[in-house]
Amino acid sequence: MDDGKTIQTCSIWRALDIMGDGPIILIMESAFLRVTRFEGFLASTGMLRTLLSNRLKKLVDAECMEKVAYSKKPLRYEYRLTDKGRSIYSGALMMLRWEKKWGQNIGKIDIKIRHKTCGQACDPIPECGSCHQEIDFCDVRSEEGSGMAQMQIAYQRRRRQSGSTQKRQNETTLLDTMSDVIGDRWSMLILRACFNSIDTFDEIRADCGMATNVLADRLKTLIERGILEKHAYQQKPTRYHYTITKSGLDIYPIQLELIKWGDRYYAGADGPPVLLYHKSCNSRLVQQVSCSFCGDILLPEDVDFEVSEPGFADIAAKKNRIAPKEHPIQA
Repeated sequence: MDDGKTIQTCSIWRALDIMGDGPIILIMESAFLRVTRFEGFLASTGMLRTLLSNRLKKLVDAECMEKVAYSKKPLRYEYRLTDKGRSIYSGALMMLRWEKKWGQNIGKIDIKIRHKTCGQACDPIPECGSCHQEIDFCDVRSEEGSGMAQMQIAYQRRRRQSGSTQKRQNETTLLDTMSDVIGDRWSMLILRACFNSIDTFDEIRADCGMATNVLADRLKTLIERGILEKHAYQQKPTRYHYTITKSGLDIYPIQLELIKWGDRYYAGADGPPVLLYHKSCNSRLVQQVSCSFCGDILLPEDVDFEVSEPGFADIAAKKNRIAPKEHPIQA
């Protein structure tokens, strides 16, 4: 869609053009658990074949995955993450962190992270790359970068995916809620506005360039999920401003990863549109995701995901011939 509307340039918007889609979030989740083959993605995501095929093609076209033949007779392919695809890994860890803390995980499997460098079970911690303090939204300031300009709103219409795409029957819990929130670009753009102190209906609509019915629907959903709250600031007529809850604040590290990814791969020649600074050390903020035990950066090759309940690990092992469920699944 291209309706002539413009908004300020935004690396989050650019990143969400790829990642702001529930099915793609679920595919990337599986890919970081070493699923590589079509049938493996089919089993782990619960998607229809046509939907899965479409999204895998989009990831290949976006150079986040590469399609590589692993069998010639018959000709069969697997999908491997590229450097660009792997670079969103820290964002996936932040989504997992949020999901484990705030998601509805009752009756589902659990995922534990083990850092091979120190050998300890750990949590991923969002830290300032300069002073290594854990990042607090209130301790970050922003200013316009050299790439700040107006950009035309252009996007493809997508059917909104609710309930983690196909309601995967509790096969995995990793990013069920996040696939619905991060995987809906409008919800993330609303949160971006609220993080920038843009918090009334009309202000958010102007900032994001979305239709009033879409905005009303997404605000309702975010409130129902406990991510936003609304408070009346005017009577007759009643008007509200929208504030971020504690669980909503924990989405900020995910937004930082989307900014970093969008800046790296989609910023224009003029540079990033927004510069972030960590107030505590007065340095340019570059978030890193670190081990809660030893403090080292969590890299894909240094992390094991341990599945504590049967289900997804069995599927992944069967479809991809990787380690069985009693062993860690390496990212």
